[in-house]
Amino acid sequence: MHQTVHDLFQEAAADSPDNAFLGCPAYPGRAYHPDGVEFTYSQVHEAVTRLTALYRDAGYGLGHRVALLMENRPEHFFHLLALNAVGASCVPVNPDYTHDETLYQMQHSDADLAVVIADRVERMQAVAADRAEKLLHVVNADDLPAELPPPPAKPAQPGEPGPETEVALFYTSGTTGRPKGCVITNFYFLNAGEWYWNMGGHFAMERGVERLYNPLPVFHMNCGAVTFVCMMLGRNCLMVPDRFHPTRWWKDLVDLRATAFHYLGIVAPVLLKQPECPEEKQHNCRFALGAGMEPEMHPLFEERFGTKLVEVWGMTETGRIFADNHDPRQITTRAFGRPFGGLEAKVVDDDDTEVPRGTEGELLVRWGGPEGPRHGFFSGYLKNPEATAEAWKGGWFHTGDAVRQDESGMLFFVDRKKNIIRRSGENIAAAEIEATIQAMDKVAQVAVMPVTDEMRDEEVMACVVPMAGIAPTHEFAREIQDWCLEKIAYYKAPGWLYFLDALPVTGTQKVQKQEIFPKDTDPREAEGVHDLRGTKKRRR
Repeated sequence: MHQTVHDLFQEAAADSPDNAFLGCPAYPGRAYHPDGVEFTYSQVHEAVTRLTALYRDAGYGLGHRVALLMENRPEHFFHLLALNAVGASCVPVNPDYTHDETLYQMQHSDADLAVVIADRVERMQAVAADRAEKLLHVVNADDLPAELPPPPAKPAQPGEPGPETEVALFYTSGTTGRPKGCVITNFYFLNAGEWYWNMGGHFAMERGVERLYNPLPVFHMNCGAVTFVCMMLGRNCLMVPDRFHPTRWWKDLVDLRATAFHYLGIVAPVLLKQPECPEEKQHNCRFALGAGMEPEMHPLFEERFGTKLVEVWGMTETGRIFADNHDPRQITTRAFGRPFGGLEAKVVDDDDTEVPRGTEGELLVRWGGPEGPRHGFFSGYLKNPEATAEAWKGGWFHTGDAVRQDESGMLFFVDRKKNIIRRSGENIAAAEIEATIQAMDKVAQVAVMPVTDEMRDEEVMACVVPMAGIAPTHEFAREIQDWCLEKIAYYKAPGWLYFLDALPVTGTQKVQKQEIFPKDTDPREAEGVHDLRGTKKRRR
């Protein structure tokens, strides 16, 4: 195996220079590449070589981290590869993060430099000003200076990058409120990409042929690491739109000559509700890979659009995935595959005792080979050894997902054990939203929970106890949502809000969320609930 991601890229660029590598579809009015763009391996190599010299000449190398806020631009990967070449790590930034969220990420990651698209420079400079304990340089990614400012804190560590060198720091939600930084190495990138490349079955890929369309964000491991490396291994092409555009979906796939795509649960219901168009029958996508497909929609989607959807399971921490990619697929269930190839799984109760087949429990996973259980997984949570140790309790990684396993070994997703809300592919920690709302002077108590959403898998519901004298009006509900929209990313703000006189608690004052609404009832239909979905919108 290659030593670094850049090593693989160098090899791919040398033997397939004219193959398409990275691109994005046209989108009139977009700030970047409105007519679309496609870069060959040789073109990317030329750009990466320039950037590598720029970073190296400025003194960046082993031990440094550089924040990248570039939305879903193909150029994000140019910088990732250049940083990898010098041994530095990239910290992808969610462009929907607010000032406070970005400040936390910059403080926690100890980033030395932030490379930011032009219209976000001023905001990142404000973050840098508030990170008073350590200097953070900010440069314009759209107009890079001839010389970069040097790392402010320390020189690069001696040595050369290798398999265990950090490539990226991906932030993932947790039950403690603040996102945790997952340390991801060269070996993780390369191993996960190779695992993906070798999946086979209905997801078998051909070298130099595939053009994969991935609407997921580059600050997630799927597009930002696994798919990216997989395409390099096959000398294939990764096409990345700015986000999911349902009205343009099939036209983009036809125009880009896509052979495959990635999806989230939100994709199917939205596309199925779109009026028929010629392009939905003209595309050449043989397969797609994703998660969250509703069983009742799965066969309808495949029949109408002619593409096989392969349901998978994976996490930032695990790198590898399970997939229901071999016949007979169980597309009318929530099946996501069987353990294979050394990636082991078991289903346990609250005491970590394995439960009988067919019984629901938490999914635990590990690598079963002689290299040890953590082989190929993330290296750990940055600055949080306690959380890392807890996740690996007993030598198995605790996923926090409730599943069941049948006698054949097939795994079926049931629910999320952790206090996580899954909205349009984003994992949202309820504790973070609770902390944000609780900071309002007019709020006495708050509990946040997921509720079903037919379009987005789940939506955020906040159950709020107002302070004495505060009327539980719709105007106050909007005030709470507006507060959240200012403090946290828009998708974390409540889409539903419910006022009540008190939260149900145990004798030790632990909130019992399951007691707020009667069993087997839909919280969205509760008397007095406020539907705020129409005002839950991204703010610039």
